Amino acid sequence: MIEAGDWDRLAEAETLAQKAAEAAIAVTYEAKGEYEASVMLTDDAHIQALNRTWRAKDKPTNVLSFPAPEQPGAAGSRYLGDIALAYETLVRESEEESKELAHHFAHLIVHGVLHLLGYDHEVEAEAEIMEGLEVKALATLGIADPYRDMAA
Repeated sequence: MIEAGDWDRLAEAETLAQKAAEAAIAVTYEAKGEYEASVMLTDDAHIQALNRTWRAKDKPTNVLSFPAPEQPGAAGSRYLGDIALAYETLVRESEEESKELAHHFAHLIVHGVLHLLGYDHEVEAEAEIMEGLEVKALATLGIADPYRDMAA
């Protein structure tokens, strides 16, 4: 769903989001079966309001994930939750890090889906696991390691 922002610049967003989400699920060992998630493409103002309301952080961010509670025994595909991405932050980070916009978008979708699956990066050991899964998922999409240049 496009809620706000100049997302026309990334015309392939829906297809790329689907592929990136599937790649994230494919690299996790827990992920078996069919999954669904919603993705809201928005702007910095709206994501800042969400970030303030749900995380008590009054600033925009690139991606937010809202995991849905697991419903044991529910028939059909499992609903993982919701992901929101901010257009201006995505563009700014892409430019600052000299990354292709579509590649950074795919990375944030992978990152968001991994959060929906229960992965986190608050402590170093968990961050290493999550980043490894991100790199692996992105490689299946032909996207280079987004952390490689950041370590230099």
